[in-house]
Parts: sequence; C-alpha cells; structure tokens
Amino acid sequence: MSWGFLRDLLSGVNKYSTGIGRIWIAIVFIFRLLVYAVAAENVWKYEHNEFECNTKQPGCENVCFDHLFPVSQIRLWALQLIIVSTPSLLVVFHVAYRETREKRHNQKLYKSPGKIDGGLLCTYLVSLILKTGFEIVFLVLFYKLYNGFKVPHLVKCDMKPCPTAVDCYISKPTEKMIFLYFLVATSGLCIVLNLSELSYLIFRYSIKCYLKRYIKKQQSSESDCHKLRTIVSKRKKSAERTYTINRIQPISLSLRSQSHFPFRKCPVYSVLNGMA
Repeated sequence: MSWGFLRDLLSGVNKYSTGIGRIWIAIVFIFRLLVYAVAAENVWKYEHNEFECNTKQPGCENVCFDHLFPVSQIRLWALQLIIVSTPSLLVVFHVAYRETREKRHNQKLYKSPGKIDGGLLCTYLVSLILKTGFEIVFLVLFYKLYNGFKVPHLVKCDMKPCPTAVDCYISKPTEKMIFLYFLVATSGLCIVLNLSELSYLIFRYSIKCYLKRYIKKQQSSESDCHKLRTIVSKRKKSAERTYTINRIQPISLSLRSQSHFPFRKCPVYSVLNGMA
C-alpha cells in the first residue's frame, strides 16, 4: 500500500500548524505511519494462512477466523490512520480558498493566508475536534471488536460447520499484542496533544479578545477624559473672559459719561461742583 498521499498531506498541513500541531504531525508520521509501513504490516501479512485449528473440517478455520477477527486488526489500524488524518484537509482547503480569493480580486485580503485567525481558526478547531473524536471512536472499536487489546495464544471456537468446540491458534500473539499496545499509546498521546492544542488556541483567542476590549475601553476612557478637559478649559476661558469684561465695563462707563459731559473737565465746573 502506498502512503505517499498521506505523507504529502501531513507535510502540507505542517506549514499551517502551531508548535503542538507540528509535534502531532511528527508522531503520526514517525511513530504511527512509519511503524505501520515498516514493521507492523509484515507481522499481520499472513495472519489468515498462519491461523490454525485442530480440525480438518472444511470451512471451519475460515468461519472461526471471521468470527474472531471480523475486521483485520492491521486494516483497521490503516483505516484509523487515514480517517484521523483526513480532517487536516479542511485546513489545507481553507488556506487554498484564501489564496484563490486573493488571486481573483488581485489584492491583499489577508495578512497571511496561512495565519490561524478568523474563519481559519474555526476550521482549525473543528479539525482538532474531529481528529480527537475519531481517535476515541477507533480505540473503542478496537476494544469492542477484539475484547480488549490482548491477543490470546489459544481460542475456543464452536461455530458451524465445526463439529465440536475446537482449539484455534493465533500466530505471533505476543508480537501483535506489543504493536497493539504501541497503537493505543500513540493514539492516547495524539488525543492529549489535540486537546492541548485545542485548549491553547481557545485560551489564546480569549486573551486576544480580552486585550482588544481592554484597549478599546482604555481608548474610550482617554477620549472621554480629553473631552472633559476640553469642556473644562472652555468654561475656564469663558469665566476669565467674563471676569475681564466685568472689570473693563465700569471704566468704559466713566469714559462714556465724560464724553457726554465734556464741560466737567472745565475748572469753573469743578469749583462750582465743590461749592455745592
């Protein structure tokens, strides 16, 4: 099976991921994809041929194998890798949509098409939720289908057309169990990383919104203070102007009275006024 498309997908998503997201990609690529392709696939390669039951009844081994393994463990592992990596396509498609939109309008519509903000942030959060959900669903499937994560050496089978309860032997049970435990451990680690990245992005967005509101509130408060200072300054100037006018007004009245009665400046008038 060729995994080139999944490798290209993960390398494309790596450009638009956070630090935690890049760690998730590294774990998926190195500890899950490469381990599957290099080692695990060979362990389950001949699982049907190496499955043996102590009976010669035709069809008994096939029926027992199908009953014990309704879905091959290695194929379910491969399906898990594909499904878990698929939500990352949402981020790639959203970035491609942004780039196409900028080309169509021939102008810069975003600071950076790959920057996680606005609609791309929502898409990224949805992809994280989907990846976490798929991981949990597949772990539950593994547990329910195979009655846990252990691989027994010997199983009893009494399915028809087996004449009686027969003993069936699974090949390489210890090696398979180790790989299954490794699968569970890496899946659990990926779930923790997804939840951590989800919490980090929500926390960062909340802090960003809070700072925007705080700065806006501070600017509004400074604007109100400036308006208040302007009003006080205008009132102060108006009061000073009124005070100046009130001081100048009596002087102007006295001058005006002298201009109406110019003979008051006459010495005779002064003498007569003194005698009176």
